[in-house]
Amino acid sequence: MSEAAGVYGQGLYALAKEESLEDAILQELTALQTAFAEQPEFLKLLASSNVPKQERLEIIDSSFRGKAQPYVLNFLKLLTEKGYIARFDLCCKAYREQYNADKGILQVRAVSALPLTDSQKTQLTEKLIAITGKKIDLACKVDSSVLGGIRLSYGGIQVDGTVQSRLQAMEKALKNTVI
Repeated sequence: MSEAAGVYGQGLYALAKEESLEDAILQELTALQTAFAEQPEFLKLLASSNVPKQERLEIIDSSFRGKAQPYVLNFLKLLTEKGYIARFDLCCKAYREQYNADKGILQVRAVSALPLTDSQKTQLTEKLIAITGKKIDLACKVDSSVLGGIRLSYGGIQVDGTVQSRLQAMEKALKNTVI
């Protein structure tokens, strides 16, 4: 993450916390991330130096005034003015990291060959709560190359319980076996 994105994201979080708007602003940032992912041209337009800065700020104002929190609206304008709007996702990531740290939430990414059932998600979440003592925000992804099992990533930790990793470990052990 760029240093500037961290500063802006954390700055917005500090303001949101001071005003008790952490949840509302997080929801709006998440909605904007989704919208920008679906319409990447809009973000490119806001970042374009070919469009005068004042015109880009007016586009933000006409697009979001009355629809977004004033702090979020001003945040978009600030990022555009300073030339950091292309790093909006990184700013949101910094905001979410600070939010999660304050709320005791651990983001966990689970990768499996097949979609996890609700029961499996619940069991996994409960086990992770017991291990970490934190609230769990579980994001699941399907990857057919996994073959079976599950790979977890959280807090800089990788837990690989996939069939693929077990096969690789067996292959390595067999290669190192002297007969």
